[in-house]
Amino acid sequence: MNTTLKINDKDDVVVALSEIKAGTVINAGGDDVTAVSDIPAGHKMALHDIEEGAQIIKYGYPIGTAKQAIKKGEHIHTHNLKTRLAEEFEYSYDPVNIDNSKAEKVAAGLKKTFKGYLRKDGRVGVRNEIWIIPTVGCVSNVATKIAGLANQKLLPGVDEVIAFPHPYGCSQMGDDQEHSRTILADLINHPNAAGVLVLGLGCENSSIDVLKPYIGEYDEERVKFLVSQESEDEIADALALVKELMEAASKDVREDIPVSKLIIGMKCGGSDGFSGITANPLVGRFSDLLVANGGTTILTEVPEMFGAETILMNRCANEALYDKTVCLINDFKDYFKSNGQTVYENPSPGNKKGGISTLEDKSLGCTQKSGSTAVSGVLENGERVTTRGLNLLSAPGNDLVASTALAASGAQIVLFTTGRGTPFASPVPTMKISSNSNLAAHKKNWIDFNAGEVLEKNNMDDLAIRLYDFVIEVAEGRQVASERAGFHDMAIFKQGVTL
Repeated sequence: MNTTLKINDKDDVVVALSEIKAGTVINAGGDDVTAVSDIPAGHKMALHDIEEGAQIIKYGYPIGTAKQAIKKGEHIHTHNLKTRLAEEFEYSYDPVNIDNSKAEKVAAGLKKTFKGYLRKDGRVGVRNEIWIIPTVGCVSNVATKIAGLANQKLLPGVDEVIAFPHPYGCSQMGDDQEHSRTILADLINHPNAAGVLVLGLGCENSSIDVLKPYIGEYDEERVKFLVSQESEDEIADALALVKELMEAASKDVREDIPVSKLIIGMKCGGSDGFSGITANPLVGRFSDLLVANGGTTILTEVPEMFGAETILMNRCANEALYDKTVCLINDFKDYFKSNGQTVYENPSPGNKKGGISTLEDKSLGCTQKSGSTAVSGVLENGERVTTRGLNLLSAPGNDLVASTALAASGAQIVLFTTGRGTPFASPVPTMKISSNSNLAAHKKNWIDFNAGEVLEKNNMDDLAIRLYDFVIEVAEGRQVASERAGFHDMAIFKQGVTL
């Protein structure tokens, strides 16, 4: 395996694939470079002398400017590199030519169907679960208790009974309450749920009667309601309703479904210096393949588009989508500023430790998950996806909130890339893809797929096909690590005042 990697011919830096000690001579792009300081794995080394104030290029784009003069072979990180981004930026639509021919050629030889559950509304589930959705946090513990008892009497054909506790549904004001109701309704309508028990308290702002218009039309055999204050024994009554839901769900069988019905969410968290080289571009290749076969992918975490947003804007299929993407970015900047926060805050401590120095550095790596296809849709938080192809979704970078937003928008599976590792889950199967092999070996109970092989075998194209096949297996029922652990998380994006 090579010691360093130059990602783009324009780059001023190489990434250390393993630790480089000071004094080590590295051949980078045909030029010998002597490391003048220790370079940790995943971190950057200067390929030539860089003047103070000069832009530093990685991925072929600026990731910041030099705080001071930097010598050839020197470690480049937060001590000598700063963001070049400002809060105000004027955008212009400069569409690029998009060539999907390579992905289309490969996709033609891949699976075109999978075994899934066709629901009455035409949508498709990849799980046959019973979900218990509390309308308000006051009954979250009750929901968890009901799910635990119901799983002791699980019927054949039903995967699991799952409760999704949360602290909201009351004491929220304005749009914050609206957002909570929308997310809850989205989950109640999710196709991975063969049946849903909506568990209310009775005196909350988002009571069942208030929530029903958000839910819309529903199948009475598959969606049941219980107001706890109106029940003498809400647990016993709930178990009776869950039994009815399980009896209906146990009749469901998997059938051949076109892969064009797959909707896959894409998210990253706990990145390192390898994330933008291995896991994120691998997911991008997968996205291109799925879209080429008529499927849908959703990219989110808007703050981690800052610094790379113009790449996505110029891939918008038309100017109307471009305008929506500009609003997507600027609305999130306004959200930061309205709360007195810096728009271009540096990455998290874990990101920095892994070798990411600025927000541009992280964003240019994060957006690799979008692949190279055109942007065909832009979604508000809680808006259900309707356009096939690559979609952008408004949600923050927080792992649980963003992954819940992906599920609420219709994603049946979430692909989650990570260089640091995490055990969390979301309402849908959440596949962890490691950026490096050490993490995959160390946390086998967390990681589902190792993208670190890219560094060892230079097999991105082959690995993308393997990832495509793995996603199909998960869609057909193969459990991911968080499912085997029994983890199911849900978090709603809170933006407003709590009474």
